[in-house]
Amino acid sequence: MNAVSCPECEAQIELDAGTDAGEIIVCPDCGVDLEVTSIDPAAVQLAPMEQEDWGE
Repeated sequence: MNAVSCPECEAQIELDAGTDAGEIIVCPDCGVDLEVTSIDPAAVQLAPMEQEDWGE
């Protein structure tokens, strides 16, 4: 398993063996959405916010 540090609260997060790059995970400490950017080495970043287009 790979461990990463949450960029928001610095908590250590263990990535499951089946986690792939591009997946969105949730920090168990602060609840922020994180995007897995790399598996080897393990890395995450804050997930981009979904923008509403409000029908435009």
